[in-house]
Amino acid sequence: MALRCQFESCNDIGVFTKLTNAYCLVGIGATANFYSLIEAELAEVIPVIHCTIGGLRIVGRCTVGNRHGLLVPESTTDLELQHIRNSLPDSVDIRRVDERLSALGNVIAVNDHVALVHAEISQATEKALVEVLKVEVFRMSLGQHALIGSTTDP
Repeated sequence: MALRCQFESCNDIGVFTKLTNAYCLVGIGATANFYSLIEAELAEVIPVIHCTIGGLRIVGRCTVGNRHGLLVPESTTDLELQHIRNSLPDSVDIRRVDERLSALGNVIAVNDHVALVHAEISQATEKALVEVLKVEVFRMSLGQHALIGSTTDP
């Protein structure tokens, strides 16, 4: 079933949410209607985690993850990291990465098998993708579009 919803009058809900087969991160600050819609559809199957990343509610653009793990930027506070870690299933690993291109959701598109990444992503972040998300990594751009994560999903 497909449902229409908005995050504070914005149709781009992927900017404010990160949905995988194992969890859903939702940025703090939406209407009660948005939260109730998301929780009604997902809460019985996967945890719905209300959070911020570095004080921002654009959790979909700041993070990258799949059913195996979640990578968050260095700007994620210790309190935010602990809250997310405590809310994730035990099978999901989480790691903070020090990446110059810190909007991870903009520069990485990932599923449970492969990651398409911005050509200038650091070696440390690439290693974290392999270790935490358990994916094969491909550096690329789509034509003139270097922000691979905001362009497509694999």
